[in-house]
Amino acid sequence: MKNLILLFLVFLSWQSFAQNHRPIVNAISKKARIYEDDELVKGWNISPGVAMDVFSTNKLTHPKKVKFITDIDSIVFMLKPGQQKDFIVLLNGKDSCLTRIQSPEIKNFSQLKPEIHDSIPLIINAENTIYSRGILNYVDTLNLNFDTGTTELTLTNKVLTDSIKSKIKLYDTLYELILGKRIYKSKVYDAALSGHGTDGRFGWDLFDGMIVEINYDRGLLIIHSKMPKMIRKDAAFTRLNIKYSKQLLFVESEIAQGKTKNKDWFLFDTGYQRTVMLDNDLLSQNNFPSDKMEVINKVMMHGGTGNEVPVITSNLESLKIGRYALTNVPAQLLTTNKPMRGANIHILGNEILKRFNVIMDFQENVIYMKPNAVFRTDYAEKKKNG
Repeated sequence: MKNLILLFLVFLSWQSFAQNHRPIVNAISKKARIYEDDELVKGWNISPGVAMDVFSTNKLTHPKKVKFITDIDSIVFMLKPGQQKDFIVLLNGKDSCLTRIQSPEIKNFSQLKPEIHDSIPLIINAENTIYSRGILNYVDTLNLNFDTGTTELTLTNKVLTDSIKSKIKLYDTLYELILGKRIYKSKVYDAALSGHGTDGRFGWDLFDGMIVEINYDRGLLIIHSKMPKMIRKDAAFTRLNIKYSKQLLFVESEIAQGKTKNKDWFLFDTGYQRTVMLDNDLLSQNNFPSDKMEVINKVMMHGGTGNEVPVITSNLESLKIGRYALTNVPAQLLTTNKPMRGANIHILGNEILKRFNVIMDFQENVIYMKPNAVFRTDYAEKKKNG
């Protein structure tokens, strides 16, 4: 009995030591900022009333430098995939805020037995929206856009209020979604709009740790727990590394106009129905001659929240994705009301992506692409003299 009491006291002493020896970051203002590899990812509110304040980073594929900065102090550390770091923010010298920065758990289902190879019918409509049928909460059958430019499950306001039987509690409750033969769990969010002819959209993260095949030639979305050998051996696939930012997928691609070439990271967005959206500020930073691009059209588009986005469509001489180049691409030039607030980004949309059969490997964090039957078909908008 004495030994048990002694062990208990030692444990309490160790806990106290760990608590007292957590790094301390001083602050006067409640406002802070979080950076990953010197990129601002979050404006942070220091909350003394919360037992533990937790921030989850983007999915990490390698160790990253994380920096937490207050108005008077900072802390910097390396964070590995699946790791967490705790520290105390001391507000005004008196209020202690226990804070944790964590990387999402590493998921890899390649060792599952039996292996999963689940084929889900995939439809692409005239507006380049790809969607599959899903069943929410076992009662509501929905047409859902597979949108790699988003996460979790989002339903339109109209569907939430007028169409479904389920009583959905938004933002913080997990619901079951049947896609194909498998059940996935996701929180539900609301939005003003979704892809043409759909009730909502689901994001890439439902399949984290899996292999996702978008086969436009066969009209299938195929979920694999292990990379099929026939895909791995197919030399026609070009390989692109995934960069995760703001919980979304980016791949590196190259644009060219005249003698100018720019390489940059593009949001990989099957939910964007057009070709490629180029951010005008980013083009200017890289001295890209957008003023030399022939103007094809001017329109007003709408973002997922219903916000108006004025867009000019101009002719881009070349877009290169991996080994494959597309020429005379009608590209959208974005100047204001950007789709991702606070960020200058280019976007690869589904009028481009549908020209490839795509393998998204969320185990090795790479994307494989090879041209399919519609690779050389005309674009919805063409040069005036085209």
